[in-house]
Parts: sequence; structure tokens; C-alpha cells
Amino acid sequence: MSPAAPGSESSASLVAAIAAGDRDAFGRFYDLTAPIAFGLIRRVLRDPEAAADVLQEVFWQIWQEAGRYDPSRGSPEAWVVMRAKTRAIDRLRSMRRRDRTFVAPVDESVASRRGDGEAPNPAVVAEDRGLVQTALGQLPEAQRRVIELAFFEGLTQSEIATRLGEPLGTVKTRTRLGLERLRGALRGERLSAT
Repeated sequence: MSPAAPGSESSASLVAAIAAGDRDAFGRFYDLTAPIAFGLIRRVLRDPEAAADVLQEVFWQIWQEAGRYDPSRGSPEAWVVMRAKTRAIDRLRSMRRRDRTFVAPVDESVASRRGDGEAPNPAVVAEDRGLVQTALGQLPEAQRRVIELAFFEGLTQSEIATRLGEPLGTVKTRTRLGLERLRGALRGERLSAT
């Protein structure tokens, strides 16, 4: 593999330059390694749109964590491939979980309450949707954000932690507290400030 820049520039020196904030080096490193990473991600996911999203996440993580690269653990190419593989598998698991989702969208949950096979009353559906939106609006921003990412975007708690740059334990706590407050709000209980 030859780098895109003139001269002989190793992928390890590109990573070192990325760690120092060099955007040009990042571009050259991307050009050098993205085709390998994208090929692997596509083999795992088979969905080009999801694969492109994962590739973007991989290189965002590389930009943020280039300073943590340890040459004694392998080549930069192996580092990228390992990150790509891990992210692709995480996304595949997330997509599978979403297919067997444990939370139905608002409209389906309203519709499933009726056991008589009749179509749901649009006024009731709109009212329920409004109640959920109002209850979400009462949550602190941090709790609302993790709940929206989990339930509306289908992200795992690990994916949420990565996207927000927060520790996994913080995301879990915010999710738990947010769901408790949401339940209380939907039951008509007054939310307590914390």
C-alpha cells in the first residue's frame, strides 16, 4: 500500500500526526485504510447505508483516539480493521435487537391495547403520542437524550456512551432514572427534581 502523499510516509507516522491534530494526515490515513475497513464492514452488515455509518463512526473514533494507538499491539491497519470489525458486529447486534424490539412504537402500542380488531381511534392515538412527548419534555436533557437514542434510534447503551462521549455507567444510570421519571409522568405522578 502506498500513501496518497508524496514521499514514503508510513501509516504509523500518519497516526502520530493524527494524534497531533493533523487533518491532512487524517485524510491520507483515511484514503489508505478506509477501503479495507469498508470491505470488512460490508461483509458483516450487507447494508450499504449502515456500513457507511459504521465506517464514519470508526474514523471518528480513530480521530479522537489516535494518541492511544500502541504500535507494540499491531500495525495501524490492524488497529483500524479491529475497530471496524468490532463496530460492525456491534451494529449488527443492535439491528437484530431492533428487529426483535422490546419497545413498540407509540402507534403500535396504542393499537395493541385494543383486542377487538378495530382500528384505533386517531384522536386517542394523537392524545397518547402527545402524552409521551409531554412526559419526555419533562425529563432533564441528559436523561431525555439517552432515552431518545435508545428507543427512537435503536442504539445500545454502549453505542449511546460512545456517541455522547460519556461513561457507560453514566448512560445506564441516566436511562434508568429517565425511565422511572417517564413512568411516573405517564401515570400522572409529579416528577421530583433531582
